[in-house]
Formats: sequence, structure tokens, C-alpha cells
Amino acid sequence: MGVLNVTPDSFSDGGLYVERRQAVKRGLDMVQLGARIIDVGGASTRPGAVEVGPDLQIERTAPVIADLADALGSSGQEHVAISIDTTSAAVAEAALDAGATMINDISAGTHEPEILALAHQRSVDIVLMHMQGTPQTMQNGPRYDDVIAEVSDYLQTRVAAAVEAGISPTRLLVDPGIGFGKTLQHNLSLIACLDQLRANVQTPVLLGASRKSFIGAALGLDVDNRDEATLATVVWGAQIGASVVRVHDVEMACRALALMDAVDSAKVKNSVAERREPSSGGRNEG
Repeated sequence: MGVLNVTPDSFSDGGLYVERRQAVKRGLDMVQLGARIIDVGGASTRPGAVEVGPDLQIERTAPVIADLADALGSSGQEHVAISIDTTSAAVAEAALDAGATMINDISAGTHEPEILALAHQRSVDIVLMHMQGTPQTMQNGPRYDDVIAEVSDYLQTRVAAAVEAGISPTRLLVDPGIGFGKTLQHNLSLIACLDQLRANVQTPVLLGASRKSFIGAALGLDVDNRDEATLATVVWGAQIGASVVRVHDVEMACRALALMDAVDSAKVKNSVAERREPSSGGRNEG
């Protein structure tokens, strides 16, 4: 999943793609580099971000999504999903009307529960994320007794709410919400135990750790120098259970995942070859 923020204030690429043509080009470039989902956002959700109303989000995102959908369709790439990153049902509906095929809701349907009904009515996939608090308050001393258990329990509850709203379980993904109401240790624990979280929730997991502040806290890196460390989370996450990884640098992530797949393939081939080797303890001929 490639990140396409059409915002002036997102923590990493804010202001780079606010112009419509630039944003569409960036989306198409990410597809050429290997992205299979483009996640378009019209409101920053960084810690302390100012809330953006639905009308402005629609103004920012709908034209970009429409142009991107047209370009993908005319080039035979309809299989690439366009996701709208929003907690607003009105924004999600406008995005779906423009050509989006997926919703990414950081509130997991709690900000506007009608977004779940919309996902059901339009038969689209939806990502349900965990967040403690809101973007304005989430980093004010987040606390957990057991972060894995509590995040798992919350996501199980939200999955149940989505299913109750009529959404097929096959259309659901969950996101542990790296950086959303978590300390450095909380984030590291969640990444380390993605396999446990997936087993607990019984739903495919999306991992979004790209360039986030916990990397800076762990390694002393500013936001412009976190891509190599992001790769560690991408490869680790893919190995232990993430079905989708959300990244800013699509090319770097796809290269790393391609090599990981090649190594895994070689491991399987070696295992098959070892099973086929004749036993050295067989009967001698002659």
C-alpha cells in the first residue's frame, strides 16, 4: 500500500502532492513501482494534527481519486485498489463515487459508525485501526497493562461490529495502529507480536510503520532518514503475518519483499530436494 497524502501538513510528505496533477502522477508512479493499493488521505493524522472537515477532505481527495481511477482503468490496471484514508462517512462516500474501492478508517468505525454501513452497502474492503484517544490527544501518556491483549480485544470488538453491520469478514483488515496512542515500547511490542495479534483477531493485518516517530525515538533519526529502518519493519512484518504493509517508499519496500520471497522460495526448494535425496543407508547392489 503506497501512501498518497494530498495534505499540506502530514508528518512525512505534507505539501508535496497538494496539486492535483502531481498527486495523480505520484499515485501512478507508485503503481509502476509495485504498489497494489494507493491510500489517498486528505487530512493529516499526525499527533496534534488539526481536524479537517469533510468538505475540505472531499475537495482535496475526490478529484485525485477520479483522475487516478480513470488512468488506471485506461491502462488496464483496474486490479489496483484505491483506498480513502478517512473517518468520515461523507468523505468515504464521495471517494467511492469517484472510484475508490477501499476504506481505511483509523477510528475503526467509532468516529462515524455509518461508515460501516457504507462499506457494507458498497461491498468494499475496510481497514479497522486501533487508536487510544484521538490524533489530538493520543500521545498524552498512553498506558496499557498488556498492549497485545488490549489492542487485540479492541480489534476483535470492532471486527464484530463490522460483521454485525453486514460486512463480510473477507473484506476486513485490522491495523494495530503503530504510533497512534503508543509509546516506543508499545510500538515495538506490537510489531514483534504481529503473529500473535493476527491469531487473536483472526483477521488479516495491515502494518503501517513507515517513517514513524518511534523509529526516530529508537534510532535518533529524523523523518527524512527513516526509510532503511522502515524496511526492517516491512520485512519483519511480512514474515510474521502482515498481509499489507503501508509505506511511503514503495520501490524500496517492493525490492526488499521480492528478495525475501526469493529467499523463501530457495528455502522451499532446498527442503524439497533434501526430501528427495536417496537414503545413504540403503542396500548395496552386486
